[in-house]
Amino acid sequence: MQDLEGRVAVVTGGASGIGRGMAEAFLAAGMKVVVADVEAAALDTAVPELKKQGEVAGVVCDVSKPESVEALAQESLDQFGAVHVLCNNAGVAGSAGLPMWELPLDEWEWVLGVNLMGIVHGIRSFVPIMISQGQGGHVVNTSSMAGLMPSGGVYGVSKHAAVAISESLFGQLATVSPRIGVSVLCPGWVNTNILNSDRNRPETPRPAPGPEAPQVEALRQTVAGLIEKGLDPREVGDVVVKAIRDGRFYVLTHPWQKLVERRMQNILEDKDPVGMPPPMDG
Repeated sequence: MQDLEGRVAVVTGGASGIGRGMAEAFLAAGMKVVVADVEAAALDTAVPELKKQGEVAGVVCDVSKPESVEALAQESLDQFGAVHVLCNNAGVAGSAGLPMWELPLDEWEWVLGVNLMGIVHGIRSFVPIMISQGQGGHVVNTSSMAGLMPSGGVYGVSKHAAVAISESLFGQLATVSPRIGVSVLCPGWVNTNILNSDRNRPETPRPAPGPEAPQVEALRQTVAGLIEKGLDPREVGDVVVKAIRDGRFYVLTHPWQKLVERRMQNILEDKDPVGMPPPMDG
């Protein structure tokens, strides 16, 4: 999909972080953008700023709820009459520190509800629109490098699922509607607020958090430092624009292919999976 001028992009989780970076890059490419986010206050801040760069509409949307995503699709059509690029980008990190057999069920439901079912709902609501338009299009699903290597907890599970559903969607669209492309975005460290995604967690009864184990707190501090030094989200947005134009499926933001290669080698050689922390210099 080479020509983006005048086309319409929908970005979930678009009021901050990678989603905001995508929105800015799309506007710079001459697109119209629907910015969807669960945080109304963040939208109230982001949309007026983005409107200085082009045509933008803001929609409050909880991607874990199919009716909310369906309403987003209808609002996008009402605002701009079409949808050509869908970025299923909204995501949460979940809580760290507990082995999966001790993780509360509501934690699984929350993280998978956003990171996986948010993609499912986006596909179900928007891909039929793209097919019926007959104008081509592109779907970008945000995974993570955690989706390409052994990674712990429900976050890693959700990101592997994002890669798998993207691969399936690519194959099916190649048969049914080959003018609609698919990319799976697998970023490394990016300077976002992902570690504080608990701010958007639904209020469910759960025990008050106690003091974290020293090793968990140390890991959190290390990750926070790497995120702070990570890529600017706008850089990621520019990478996504280029990937759409070039028709690339796997979109990596960091040169960490050796980590993926090591995992594949372990599979081919029937070795036990080993957790591979991302390089510290990414």
